[in-house]
Amino acid sequence: MQASPQANIGEALGEGIDLSVDYNKSINKDLWFTARANFTYATSKYKVFEEVDNSLTPWLSRIGQPISQQFGYVAERLFVDDAEVENSPVQTFGEYAGGDIKYKDINKDGKISSLDMVPIGYPTQPEVIYGFGFSSGYRNFDLSMFFQGLARGSFWIDAVNTSPFLDTDGIAGTISKNALLQVYADNHWSEEDRNIYALWPRLSDRLIANNTQRNTWFMRDGSFLRLKSVEFGYTLSERFSRQIHVTNLRLYLSGTNLLTFSKFNLWDPEMGGNGLGYPIQKVYNIGIQLSF
Repeated sequence: MQASPQANIGEALGEGIDLSVDYNKSINKDLWFTARANFTYATSKYKVFEEVDNSLTPWLSRIGQPISQQFGYVAERLFVDDAEVENSPVQTFGEYAGGDIKYKDINKDGKISSLDMVPIGYPTQPEVIYGFGFSSGYRNFDLSMFFQGLARGSFWIDAVNTSPFLDTDGIAGTISKNALLQVYADNHWSEEDRNIYALWPRLSDRLIANNTQRNTWFMRDGSFLRLKSVEFGYTLSERFSRQIHVTNLRLYLSGTNLLTFSKFNLWDPEMGGNGLGYPIQKVYNIGIQLSF
């Protein structure tokens, strides 16, 4: 028996910045304010990567690219019909037809193959993560809010796990578990509506390998800003607290994941490409804090 030797011959460089700012201010005996913000930018790139000679196809080289950089195909649009398929460069991903994704022939060799893959989107690991928030009080009232966000990150709509009419468990003979999402039903290519820029290609009861390649058609900007938490409270006066034999009594309303600002609006962007997973929950609370 002979085993192939393993060796670490790659080199990568990582760099970035990490900032944090805190502010505290008591304006008078009735009013106070605190704020905090943090910002992290981190990036990495390959300096040495074991790969074939890409001098004739420099777009395939991973050297100088971020570690989590994705490579894929540039989608021009959907094929308008079968006639256009017949008169376009061959796409080497199995059977395809009108309504499927049409890719760009990067190296102009008359066919779409792995030689046409290029870096697409931002890295899957977001390069910017940040947050900011404040707490403030006036007499017996207090309010706090915190936002979190990320930027310079990409994700891809999962064309396998969100495909309608399919059993994504992969168990032969089982009934399809994926329903047709309303957004796909409302915006897909069909013989009646040959929309070459529809959100979803033609519908099928099986996976179309041509459409499940890593590509720019399903690429999305993963940036978002979320109101992560907010809390509003009222602390009853010491006089009243003594009357009910407690040291402190505070009533509050709070919530988490209340608002999200994002260019992506099909589902919560933090879920990534599979909108059929368990969703991010909005939570509302009413509470009482007692100290004896």
